[in-house]
Amino acid sequence: MSNGRVITLGCRMNLAESERIAALVAGTPDLVVVNSCAVTAEAARQTRQAIRRARRDSPSARLLVTGCAAEIERDVIAAMPEVDGIVANAAKLDPRAWNVAAPADPVRLRHSRAFIAVQNGCDHACTFCVIPQGRGPARSEPVAAVLAAVERDLAAGAREVVLTGVDLTAWGSDLPARLRLGSLVAAVLAAFPELPRLRLSSVDGIEVDAQLEDLIASEPRVMPHLHLSLQHGHDLILKRMKRRHTMADAVDLVARLRARRPELAVGADLIAGFPTEDVAMHAANLAAIRDLRIVHGHIFPYSPRGGTAAARMPQVLPALVRARAAELREGVAAERDAWLSSLIGLRLQVLAERDGTGHAECFARVLLPSGTQPGTIVTVTPTRQIDGMLQ
Repeated sequence: MSNGRVITLGCRMNLAESERIAALVAGTPDLVVVNSCAVTAEAARQTRQAIRRARRDSPSARLLVTGCAAEIERDVIAAMPEVDGIVANAAKLDPRAWNVAAPADPVRLRHSRAFIAVQNGCDHACTFCVIPQGRGPARSEPVAAVLAAVERDLAAGAREVVLTGVDLTAWGSDLPARLRLGSLVAAVLAAFPELPRLRLSSVDGIEVDAQLEDLIASEPRVMPHLHLSLQHGHDLILKRMKRRHTMADAVDLVARLRARRPELAVGADLIAGFPTEDVAMHAANLAAIRDLRIVHGHIFPYSPRGGTAAARMPQVLPALVRARAAELREGVAAERDAWLSSLIGLRLQVLAERDGTGHAECFARVLLPSGTQPGTIVTVTPTRQIDGMLQ
């Protein structure tokens, strides 16, 4: 008989929530929770695959599914013979949904970084996205609740806090005072001077407020790592996606930040083969990787999702979508290789994880000396890079 375990698919938001779910179900015997993703048709397929694999691995366990796929494809998931039940996405952090008591003490984190969900849902209507259907409208955690979560995770041993959200930079827009994310980051830093590192998950560059920009550019405890929800490098495609930024907006933001903090590492989400994308538009997507020097790339081959406007647009052939996604990945790999090479010989501050690796402040992954204590921040001077990892 084994205690409850959680299988996580998808975004950092899911990872943050899975940490909480794992704490809630830790003492529940023979329970498996699949925290699902449905951001693309492929993600939904992988969710179903993970459910079947979990059942094969734990044939006698009670298997429950939560997350976006459990909302967006509820009938499909519920009909799977492997599934014993569904927990609504909105209820996944409520102890009553799992029939357990709320934990009274800090739980031991599985990572040296604590992922804290400060925002949920989305009020935008990007033409490719079904996530608002799975997550609902934008909702912000009050400042006091966020500070309580940070305090709890620091007590559990976290050395780095990662603020996450479905639309992270929309945080505060629904609160009575109409706050901005920069004020929340400042509040966390002020309340916890002992917190050595704070990192942001994916941000919408057009929503980065002046205070947040200043903190990213000048505050040493805010990590020099900006991950943009960019999606594409061509303005007409961005318009057809119903994104609110242009490529020039992204270039200007990164240029302003790098002028003040040259070590800034940039990541981005990019979609390959969006409907109507032609050769020139794909070339603009590739150029965005070079122009922004994207070294942390999340590349998504476009796949149509029922109920979205993009699914009704003229589609790019699937084989061409895959080929263009491969070219985008090659472009990011080239930028990443050059960037990692530039870090060789520099003194990096690395937060150690339990697998013998860690992340530098710029989010470069580093292989650590044997015996490095997880949760410690160590100084490493890498001498080489192999397969995307510094050593």
